[in-house]
Amino acid sequence: MKKNNKTTIKPNSSLNNKTGSWRTSRPEVDYNKCIGCSLCAKLCPEGCIAMIKTKQGLKPKFDYNYCKGCSLCANQCPVKAIIMKSEYNNNSHEKNKKTK
Repeated sequence: MKKNNKTTIKPNSSLNNKTGSWRTSRPEVDYNKCIGCSLCAKLCPEGCIAMIKTKQGLKPKFDYNYCKGCSLCANQCPVKAIIMKSEYNNNSHEKNKKTK
């Protein structure tokens, strides 16, 4: 049997392909609620959450170029510091300009 090795995107190449434009909602953090546990960064399937040092301790920073808006981080946050915000203005199909 002949193997078909043709794929549109090669496996393990997400860092070569900016996929953020796929998302319909984006995660936003309430840094006052965040306890810096790093669970969001550990669970992110795209690895687009980095924990950065701040005056309040470790806090997540999202790379929206690669975040697909899967909401895993928001769903698993133990203190519900992450919420998902729509990428679109109200009921229109125009993307919010501030999210690019």
